[in-house]
Amino acid sequence: MTRALRIPSILTAALPGARHVLVVSIFTLLLSWLLHSLTRTPFALVIGRVGFVAACMLLAYSAAGKLHPRWLTPSSARLLAVALMAPLASLGSAILSQGAGFVQYLGRTETLVGHILMAVLALLFGIPFSLMALRTERKEREKTEKLQAELDRNRLERELLDARLRLLQAQIEPHFLFNTLANIEALVASGSDNAGPVLRHLIAYLRAAMPRLNDAGATLGAELELVRAYLELMHLRMPDRLQFEVAPLPGLASLRFPSMALLTLAENAVRHGIDPSIDGGRIEVGGGRNDDGSVRLWVRDTGAGMAHTAAPGTGLSNVQARLKAWFGESAALQLHEEMPHGVRVELHFQVKENP
Repeated sequence: MTRALRIPSILTAALPGARHVLVVSIFTLLLSWLLHSLTRTPFALVIGRVGFVAACMLLAYSAAGKLHPRWLTPSSARLLAVALMAPLASLGSAILSQGAGFVQYLGRTETLVGHILMAVLALLFGIPFSLMALRTERKEREKTEKLQAELDRNRLERELLDARLRLLQAQIEPHFLFNTLANIEALVASGSDNAGPVLRHLIAYLRAAMPRLNDAGATLGAELELVRAYLELMHLRMPDRLQFEVAPLPGLASLRFPSMALLTLAENAVRHGIDPSIDGGRIEVGGGRNDDGSVRLWVRDTGAGMAHTAAPGTGLSNVQARLKAWFGESAALQLHEEMPHGVRVELHFQVKENP
C-alpha cells in the first residue's frame, strides 16, 4: 500500500508548475495565431497541433527534472528530454490528426515540409525557453539557499548568545552569593548584635532575588529593587560606615535589563570601596537618558578609590560582556576615579524600542 501511494506522489511531483503552464499557454496562443496568419491554416487545427507539441515538451521538461537517471544532471536531462520530445511530439500530432492515413499524409512533400518545420520550430523555441526556465529556477534556488543560510546563521547566533548569557550569569550568581555569605560570616564571628537581624534580612533578600536570577524578562526597575535591598542589608552590617541612595528612575523602570548586572556593581562598590576605607563612605545609584536617546547608569562610591595597578575583575568583565550581549557591541562599561577618593562605574548602551 505504501508503494501504491508513493507512485502517484512521484507522478504529481513530475507535473509542471502553474507558472510554467501559464507561460507556455500564452506562448502557444501567440505562435498559433502567427502560423495561422502566415499559412491560412484553420486556427483550430494550428492551435491543436502546436498545443499538443508544447504540452508534450513541457511534460518532458518537468518529468526529466524529477525522474532523470543518476548519470545525468537535472539540467542536462531536461534539455535532452526537450530535444528528443520535439520531433516525437510533432510526429505524434500528425498521427493523432490523420489516424491510419498519416503515412500517406507525410508522403506528400508539402505536408512533410510542414511536419519538419513544426519539429524545427519546437526545437528553436523549446531549447531557449528551457534554458531561460533553468536560469530562473537556479536564481530562485540560490535565493532560497541564501535565505535559509541566513536563517540558520541567525539561529546559531541566538543559540550562541543564549549560551554566553547562561555561562556569564552562572559565573556572576555564585560570585555575588558567596561574597555576601562571607560578609555575614564575618559579622557572626565578631559577635555583633546585628547578626540576627542581618541574617533575617539576608534570607528575605534571597527569597526575593533567587526567582529572578534566570528571568529572561528582568527589568531595570526590578534590578534597582534588588540593589536597594542589598544595600539595606549591607547598611545593617555597618550602619556607621555605609550610607546609600538608589534613584527610582521611573522612566526606565520597564526597560529589559540583564538581572544581577547592576547588583554586581553595587557589591563591588561595597567590597572594594567601602570595606577597605577606614571612614566608610556613600554609594549612589542612578541613571537617565542621554540627548541621543541612549541610556546611562552609574554606581558611585566615595570609598577607598581605585588603585593605579587595579584591573577589572571577573564581576566587571562579566557585566561588560553581558551588556554587549544584550544591547550590542556599542554598549560600554567605563571606570572613573572620583575626587578626592572613590570610583564611579558607568554603563552606556542604546535601547531598541519595542515594536
